[in-house]
Amino acid sequence: MQVTIEDVNTVKKILHIEVPEDKVVSQVDAAYNNLKKTAKVNGFRQGKAPRAVLERKFKSDVHAEVVNALIQSSLFEAIQENKLMFIGEPVVSMTDLDPNAAYKYSATIELMPDLGQIDFSGLKLTRKVYEGSEDEVEAQIEMVRKNLARRVVIDEVREAVENDFVLLEYEGLVDGKPFDATPKVENASHKIGSAALSRDFDDQLIGMKQGDVKAFTIDYSPTYINKSLAGNSVAFTVKLNAIQKEVLPEVDDTLARQVGDYQNMEEVRNVIRENLKSGYDKRSEHDLNEQIYQALIDRMNFEVPDMMLKYELAGIIAEAERAFMMSGITLEQIGKTREDLEQEYSGLAEKQVRRHLILGGIIKQEKLELTDEELEEGYMDTAKAINQPVEGIRSFYRANPDKVEYFKHTLLEKKALKLIIENSDVEEVKETFDEK
Repeated sequence: MQVTIEDVNTVKKILHIEVPEDKVVSQVDAAYNNLKKTAKVNGFRQGKAPRAVLERKFKSDVHAEVVNALIQSSLFEAIQENKLMFIGEPVVSMTDLDPNAAYKYSATIELMPDLGQIDFSGLKLTRKVYEGSEDEVEAQIEMVRKNLARRVVIDEVREAVENDFVLLEYEGLVDGKPFDATPKVENASHKIGSAALSRDFDDQLIGMKQGDVKAFTIDYSPTYINKSLAGNSVAFTVKLNAIQKEVLPEVDDTLARQVGDYQNMEEVRNVIRENLKSGYDKRSEHDLNEQIYQALIDRMNFEVPDMMLKYELAGIIAEAERAFMMSGITLEQIGKTREDLEQEYSGLAEKQVRRHLILGGIIKQEKLELTDEELEEGYMDTAKAINQPVEGIRSFYRANPDKVEYFKHTLLEKKALKLIIENSDVEEVKETFDEK
């Protein structure tokens, strides 16, 4: 067998493989001999059909079988002989079989990049220490009050203004006919300025009083974000039934009990302070890790296998689509296609692949391992993060051993990051919410 290796780049190779004629002939003979034993051919007893007859009737099937067998045996032999540590599945370019000649084909494989010795020491890093303020605590309480606010109809007769809540009856017609996207509704609560049906729709409401009826037409552009409205000219008839005001609850112990199992507002404030600190600690850790990733990527120059980029990008897009779905948003509504997302996230995918490769290289280079205590701590941190019992987390991973290895690798990456930080020059800088 002859093998010629063509270097596309450092992580992609094309193997040009030639299987000798004698092996091809032997494989073809064996295939026909096996076929002869079982083939049913009219006019011949089973096992007695001449080869010429079998060739006329089964040639394409036999050739396909032989080609697959030749590739399966020769490809992995060629990979092993040349000590190629490939990833994914080889992409084979097959050719037609000549049963009396050598068989030639090519296979493209991708390799893990050789990172060599990774120097991760002496990085210049800045740890941003975020400090919360009591203003933030009070702002959170105001958000809670707004979430628990009641809306009541005002007695005063006045014109509606921006940010008013109003109760509307309306219907939108297209060409004089009912339109699915704007059906007739009664007493729909609407905030002027939310642009739920468009900014132009809200502008028409400003100045209306309780009991007013108004007719107007909104021409939606073909590129409007809501695809069900885009390109349509909708004739609205709107009646403003009432203007509402928000009544916020008092900041007292009753509010504390409404929020959760708290006795007073000081307990609520303490919980908010803890949550703010936790959020800032995570932001600080994320900022520091991003500096590490970028510094190491800048230090190292290596090519990334296309297959790894493809899988990483697919994972990112799947996560984005899940997030859109949970928010009740479709790609059509935001005017994007899957191809748009692939283009938008391709840079992020490459950065994340490089990050995983570098951290994986450090894990291997430094022979990092997890202790049972570190694994248990990982389970406990996960349970706390998603507010679930730790035994449930353990049970999940016991039932999914494939996911355990991924989870362990994630913990090892965190261990590698900790090692990098210990060997770096880290300067702490205080930042407040207002400065940010």
